[in-house]
Amino acid sequence: MEKEVYLSVNNLYKFFGEKEVIHDLSFDIHSGEILGFLGPNGAGKSTTIKMIMGFLSVDHGSITILGKDHQKNYEAAMAEIGGIVENPEMYFNLSGRLNLEMYRRLHPNVPISRIDEVLKLLHLEKRANEKVKNYSLGMKQRICIAQALLHKPKVLILDEPTNGLDPSGILELRDLLIDLSHEKGMAILISSHQLSEIQKICDRVIIINKGILIDNQSINHLIKQNEKNLTSIKFVDQKTRRQAMELLDINSEFKLTPYQEASLILAIEEKQIPEIIFRLSQAHLAILSICPYQTNLEEVYISVTGGGTTIE
Repeated sequence: MEKEVYLSVNNLYKFFGEKEVIHDLSFDIHSGEILGFLGPNGAGKSTTIKMIMGFLSVDHGSITILGKDHQKNYEAAMAEIGGIVENPEMYFNLSGRLNLEMYRRLHPNVPISRIDEVLKLLHLEKRANEKVKNYSLGMKQRICIAQALLHKPKVLILDEPTNGLDPSGILELRDLLIDLSHEKGMAILISSHQLSEIQKICDRVIIINKGILIDNQSINHLIKQNEKNLTSIKFVDQKTRRQAMELLDINSEFKLTPYQEASLILAIEEKQIPEIIFRLSQAHLAILSICPYQTNLEEVYISVTGGGTTIE
């Protein structure tokens, strides 16, 4: 059964003066889906999000939220959406609970009991009566998410939601968003530079550069499409790795991330592996493991975008 389209962006254009920053951008998000929104700094992600959230006007094209036109039926469309963009306004001298109460008054159909629900959901109930100015950065991020969820939106927009969260907080947020989407049917758009987290949480990604859509597909398909026939050999330390490079006469290698510093990533055929193991063993170079190398989203993203930046 095909899932319902909750957010639809169609042929979107945006100009700042004579400069075109968004060019003919189209994408959909369905119920129960988490969509990652990726692109270099200045690619147009924040501009697009601000148009969806109503903070910037649309020069050409349309945005619909649960079938409601963003421009023709603005209030009804925006009632279905919640989000965090940059640094949301909060009253720092008021408690987290009072901030939520003031926001609740903007949504007359939201019962006061909903405040306790979102506080519990974000694990803030014990600190709810403290002033927001005394919250850590991670807690401020969570109270903002609580505010975005207060009116039970069908679409949730998050711009860098893991900022300020420690590893346990990131894990809690990941579990929360997966539950909201996959179990409760919410459509979620996440813009983030934390690509490892995007890979863990999102069902699909769109990638833009210079305001133009350059990729739109499931993460699994995107990674599979960009997989290379690579083998990872992990050594006990950097010294052994360097000795192995000299022995195998390796002058260039696949770009490695820091946690792979004692590994070599080689483009070799499977039939070459026994010979390499034999040569390393003969030289008494200890191998911890040898296995196919799994391409990740970060490597695919750098390949697709060139890893550079644009200026918006």
